[in-house]
Amino acid sequence: MPRLECIAAGLCLAAMLIAPDARAAPVRGDHREARAIPAKLAESPAPAAPAVQAHPASKLAGRYFVDFRARTAASYGHAFLWYGRLNAQGKVGLIEVAGLHPASDSPVPYILGHIFPVPAETGKSYGDLDDQYLTANYRVYLSEADAKQVFAYIRHKQETSPLWMASLYNCTAFLADIAAYMGLRTPPGATWMYPEDFINNLRDLNGGRQEISLAANH
Repeated sequence: MPRLECIAAGLCLAAMLIAPDARAAPVRGDHREARAIPAKLAESPAPAAPAVQAHPASKLAGRYFVDFRARTAASYGHAFLWYGRLNAQGKVGLIEVAGLHPASDSPVPYILGHIFPVPAETGKSYGDLDDQYLTANYRVYLSEADAKQVFAYIRHKQETSPLWMASLYNCTAFLADIAAYMGLRTPPGATWMYPEDFINNLRDLNGGRQEISLAANH
């Protein structure tokens, strides 16, 4: 098949993947510059509980956390993370969102990103703050000192990940790099995994543990 026909076929296939629900296609993110801890955080519309609650709420008050999350989206979903600090009631109140996705309100870059790299954004996208779209999550807690390092690394990844490509570097690969930095075991072939499967495998590989110490992992 001539090269142009191959490209056209690829575009048609990608278009069919996202056609069932164009409303869920990734939209423009909300990337903010790196700041010292505690960060100025964006408020979540509703608190969310972790998939596994291993601590009484009183012990969670003020804890720093990273929550690896997956949600529904056009075609095969999206993986991203929340990070921040729990409030005095041990609930999610203020968060930052990080996730790699095409930099556009249009589905066209998403389609093209199945053929070649496209410009990316690394903040929140449509549905990231809505629990109704959540399909899996794995939350871990850190000390303040470790949170400073991890949050700084997340922002570094946001600032140095300008491109998205479905088969080369996508949302699951982005999260796998962050998880590895934190000392978590990561699923092999993360780039090729569905977001929900990636999050569930990440949790299972690490035995569901919720306490992370950089000193113990590096």
